Amino acid sequence: MGSLGVAAVLAIGTANPPNCFNQVDYPDFYFRLTKTDHNSPLKDKFRRICDKSGIKKRYMHLTEDIINENPNLIIYKAPSFDARQEILVAEVRGSRMKPPRRPSKNGGNPFRRSPTLYFGCFAAGTALRLAKDLAENNAGARVLVVCSENMVGCFQPPSETHLDVLVGSALFSDGAAAVIVGANPDATFKERPLFQIMSAKQHIIPDSDDIMVAKIREMGMAYYLSKRLPKVIAENIEQCLIQTFLPLGIDDLNKLFYVVHPGGPAILRQIEEKLGLGKDKLKASWHVLSEYGNMWSPTVLFVLDEMRKNTTKQGEVVAAAATTMPEGLEWGVLLAFGPGLTVETVVLRSLASDKA
Repeated sequence: MGSLGVAAVLAIGTANPPNCFNQVDYPDFYFRLTKTDHNSPLKDKFRRICDKSGIKKRYMHLTEDIINENPNLIIYKAPSFDARQEILVAEVRGSRMKPPRRPSKNGGNPFRRSPTLYFGCFAAGTALRLAKDLAENNAGARVLVVCSENMVGCFQPPSETHLDVLVGSALFSDGAAAVIVGANPDATFKERPLFQIMSAKQHIIPDSDDIMVAKIREMGMAYYLSKRLPKVIAENIEQCLIQTFLPLGIDDLNKLFYVVHPGGPAILRQIEEKLGLGKDKLKASWHVLSEYGNMWSPTVLFVLDEMRKNTTKQGEVVAAAATTMPEGLEWGVLLAFGPGLTVETVVLRSLASDKA
């Protein structure tokens, strides 16, 4: 048996529900759906939040029929947890996600599951960290990482006293993503590594317990988003990156490509400013935010897929003029963050320029 190599992302797949909402039209739908259309001042405030969100469109499973069948979903703090869970279970099982293309092979290893539930927006980073460990310590193993989110779990009607609901309702959306991770790609199965996972670690920002809070309640998921959230993330990201890349001899953060969870426009702008990033360094993240919104855990995998699309086409290498990987950069980082306040830092090495 040969020595085990470095784990790599071998394939990526993504999916969204069929219901697509243009952001410009969403305030009318949201207030009509929740029977709050009469509250014009609050609706105007929500429209302004949507206008500043950086989002063009989003995808959601939630429909008027679902609301009519489950009226407690639009009554603030009404017990509705069981109904929400039943919807979630049915929809996640029936996900329309096309699996990543990969022949069925697992090196003779038994199949097993490692659920990472309710981790929030940083879950994809956690799952990649676990997948790297499994792939590099089990010869021939292939790890399927699946992230699926449906905002029916946290959907709430607009509230005068809980403006976090307005912010979340303007940003959050539904999506699913999957990646296959493995070491020692098998040429007989036409495996082609996309990004090597060189290292992965988790960092919990000190004294940040109250910055982003999510709790499961009878009303579904209740959440709180501090106005300080973008600043706190940006102020701590720099130190995470310096500690990660200095041992690799990289001290210029503009020499990395970035796969960053687009939690919202303020977060991306603060990261760009704090790190002194060049124009379009976060182009892939801005694109995913614009076209899909914040889908929680799958979002950063959508960004990773966008990076892949911009560097390869039909298996052939193309010039990275899309600026997501300017000058064919080899090293990059995936950043995912969520409640805790937790930051997952995954060091990536692009293999887009390595012909299989």
